[in-house]
Amino acid sequence: MSENKKTNGMPEFLRKFIVSLKRHPQNIALVVYIIAFFIYNLNLTYISHSTARIQGKNMGIFEFIIMLASTLGVVCFMNSFPRRKNVNIPMLLLNFVLNGLVIFSDVMYRDLIWTALNRADHPIPLEDYIAKAFNMLQTHMIFMIIGIVLTLLLPVYSKLLRKINTNIDVEGNADISNIELSNE
Repeated sequence: MSENKKTNGMPEFLRKFIVSLKRHPQNIALVVYIIAFFIYNLNLTYISHSTARIQGKNMGIFEFIIMLASTLGVVCFMNSFPRRKNVNIPMLLLNFVLNGLVIFSDVMYRDLIWTALNRADHPIPLEDYIAKAFNMLQTHMIFMIIGIVLTLLLPVYSKLLRKINTNIDVEGNADISNIELSNE
């Protein structure tokens, strides 16, 4: 950074990051959706082993729906906010539908695990991978709900981000009124 620029006490990397968020505030919700996507994908082994062990009705279908709808939800969200254009409302609504489907499938899958662990005849013993799958689905649902809330509150926090001063004070710009233009 040159000596004649001041960033109002803010480090340059933080100023650039905030400027980027001011231009594209939807990236905050996108990051949350991507984190939720990776939470599910990186723990898919636990889900698969739980499905194979419990063999509840439609467990594989719910596992497939979560995977597919999570992937399509991220793609729909990215297509909801095209550059230099207005928000693509149908894609945003489709994103909400897919996220609702993911949360519904998470709840149903957790319910099937709970039912298998607590049934009266031959309950499934709680194993490590089943507990990890059960807890991971809770975490996944929380991140999906946070992503939905951030998407709904996008107009609010985008206005708040715009209020942050990220201007660079350049010495010499203050004396711009003293410069005389000649007609020569």
